[in-house]
Amino acid sequence: MGVSPENAGTESPPPLDHAGKLPFWGKVYAALTFLLGAGAVSLSVLDCHAGHWARFAVFLTCAVAASSLKVSLPGIAGARSVNYLFILIGVMMLDLPQTLLVGVACRSVQFLSRPRRRPKPADLVLHLSGSAIAVACSYLVYHAVWLRRLDGSMPTLLFAAAMAYFLASTFCSAGTLSLTGGGCPWKIWRESFLWTAPQYLASAALAGLLKLCTERIGWQGPLLVLPALYLIYRSYRIYLQRLEEEQQRVSRMADLHLRTIEALALAIEAKDSSAHDNLSRVRFHATEMARELGASADEIQALSAAALLHDIGKLAVPEYILSKPGRLTPEEFEKIKIHPAVGAAILRPVRFPYPVAAIVEAHHEKWDGSGYPYGLKGEAIPLGARILAAADCLDALSSDRQYRSALPLDEAIEFIVSQSGISFDPRVVNVLKRRYRGWRDRTGAAAEPDGGPASWAGTRAPQTRPPELENVCTPDRRQSRTPSLGNDPPNFTVAIAAARQEFQTLHEVTSELGNSLSMEGTMSLLGTRLKGIVPHDAITIYVCRGDRLIPQYVQGRDFQLFSSLAIPIGQGLSGWVAEHGKAIVNGNPSVEPGYLNAPAKLSNLNSAISVPLVGVNGVLGALTLYHAQRDAFTRDHLRLLLAISSKAALTIENALKYREVQRSAVTDDLTGLPNTRSLFLHLDNEVARCKRTNTHLAVLVADLDGFKLVNDRFGHLAGNNVLKKVAHGLTRACREYDYVARMGGDEFVLILPGMTAGALARKSQDLCAMVRDAGRDSTGEELVSLSVGEAFFPEDGADAEELLSAADRRMYQVKRSHRTERVRGIRLKDLAQAPAESASGPIWSDR
Repeated sequence: MGVSPENAGTESPPPLDHAGKLPFWGKVYAALTFLLGAGAVSLSVLDCHAGHWARFAVFLTCAVAASSLKVSLPGIAGARSVNYLFILIGVMMLDLPQTLLVGVACRSVQFLSRPRRRPKPADLVLHLSGSAIAVACSYLVYHAVWLRRLDGSMPTLLFAAAMAYFLASTFCSAGTLSLTGGGCPWKIWRESFLWTAPQYLASAALAGLLKLCTERIGWQGPLLVLPALYLIYRSYRIYLQRLEEEQQRVSRMADLHLRTIEALALAIEAKDSSAHDNLSRVRFHATEMARELGASADEIQALSAAALLHDIGKLAVPEYILSKPGRLTPEEFEKIKIHPAVGAAILRPVRFPYPVAAIVEAHHEKWDGSGYPYGLKGEAIPLGARILAAADCLDALSSDRQYRSALPLDEAIEFIVSQSGISFDPRVVNVLKRRYRGWRDRTGAAAEPDGGPASWAGTRAPQTRPPELENVCTPDRRQSRTPSLGNDPPNFTVAIAAARQEFQTLHEVTSELGNSLSMEGTMSLLGTRLKGIVPHDAITIYVCRGDRLIPQYVQGRDFQLFSSLAIPIGQGLSGWVAEHGKAIVNGNPSVEPGYLNAPAKLSNLNSAISVPLVGVNGVLGALTLYHAQRDAFTRDHLRLLLAISSKAALTIENALKYREVQRSAVTDDLTGLPNTRSLFLHLDNEVARCKRTNTHLAVLVADLDGFKLVNDRFGHLAGNNVLKKVAHGLTRACREYDYVARMGGDEFVLILPGMTAGALARKSQDLCAMVRDAGRDSTGEELVSLSVGEAFFPEDGADAEELLSAADRRMYQVKRSHRTERVRGIRLKDLAQAPAESASGPIWSDR
């Protein structure tokens, strides 16, 4: 804002440039002002005559003294003085030379008192010329014959003189400020001087009263007025100082609040070092576009604050969604879409003096009505929100994001232009298209030297354009339906707390899942944690086995029902999810028990949500939650389950592989029986238990006789089939707590707790019969038999090795006896079939 002529000397006025640097019309104005001022002085010299010098001296003294009584108004550049009151009195009571001298003296005192910089002679001449012109105009109007003929009353003449002084002085000052500071003179005069007109009229009224007082008590009357003016000045000065101090305090608080807002915005937005530059660019472009579109000062202030705070509602969005490097799912994007409404709910209690919350709430609305959160259309969207949408999109396109690289600025503008009338207000787009190059040069200084966000400076290498740009200004880059927010504003405190709790819970779940390799522990942990995340009445985790889904973990209502399910893949609710790899929300749970073929087994659960468990090698199962209420699950529940299911699937897959490795480490691959390593561990444990409980233990070592003959005559596949049948038969012949293991080759070991010698003899006969049947079923002949050796704890040994050694020794004794009996049987058979002896003697002899 400029300063009025009476203030020009108070604050050092801006100096004129050297004459050689002034434009042509500036030189013409300076010359014209000087000539008019010189003409006024010349006119006063011609009208000069002696008289009333004592009165002149009094008026000059009062005017110069009053020039030092200056008051700085808060928010107004320069200071205010009452010296023009004595100039108006001089117009009425002095002649033109004396009045002109009073005005020039007052201006000189103002111009030269306490300057910040030493004024140049050219500046002084120009300002004094302007003062001479104003005084001369005022004097000539007051004494104009034509005006006295129209209305010769003192009030009319005095007010006309005051307005002539006001217009001449302010026009000269506006012209000077236009030369020194730039800008339109008319605009400077309207904004900086027009409002001071009532001060001149009030001074004219006071000057008229002083003239009347002078006519009563003489021309020395102003001397009596000066102390009163000084008292008023001191009171007013103290008041204004207090007011200025208060305004400075308010200004400091406003600056502090603005810095707090900016720091808060950075804390929300700053995921990297370029966040400050991003916010600054968005605010700069938004406010510049608002000025181009003729927005009011309050709208520009609101837009400046909204540009910093437009994403404050993302406090209610979980961090794992905001920082997700890939494309968002539709459910995650639905969660993102709450942030404008939440941001507005956060900002409304702040009670900004301008509409910040409305801009934040609508900055994702689109011109064609396809935006969110309310689907506003066209002019129904606040102007600030329309401007902010374009500015934010421009910065998003031309900055690196976690889900894509930055576009060159020209390509970003092309995309915004293509969305004119669709996503953005055409007027806003036109301004941005016309001015973005100039703004780029002004914001390019913020680019980092290493080429970070340097696409603004035009120096970045062109990036590969993403294959699709629809809705690219949002992380999801896809259209989605507008969410229904209801009539009530969102409770932002609940939303923010829920987002924080959700992120913390998901972090804990995924961390704990990553530390587990146990199938049972993994599923139990998952079931326990899901209870607090997605409320449900029953949970089942299904795993694919062949062409069916088998429940691996069941908890909650209808436990027995769901535990007995075996759902064909592709059928039912969970089977469909497993086959297609897609989730179902609020499905019908009653289709699951349909595969039991037991109509009496029904469930009273009424809704289900099921998500596929996708591992590295494809879908490995399904996670299904059931609820007694209808439509109990929401898309938000689905989003949470999907966020957990990917980690849970990998953990379950690892647990399955780990269990398989564990099983293969202690299990024989061919027969499925425990192997030697598992045998020794179990036998050690059983021996220790028998020692503690003082009980007996029987150990059998069994070996197949004739098994080599099976392999030689029928091949190894037939031999493997015999081993499998024998292993299956041994297991079926034992009790639940007995233990059967394959020790290697065709040798098996049985651990029989509490078995007596009599019962063991009968058990051995049954086992031998079972082995003969298994061999006959596989080969059609009785080629295979069983040799069994037994040992008892504690009679035959005190540890596993002693017991196995004793049983193995007895087994070989039995095997030798079986071999001897078989050889003797073969010989007897051969003798029975031999012909009678010939004359030469017997065919077989010991020789």
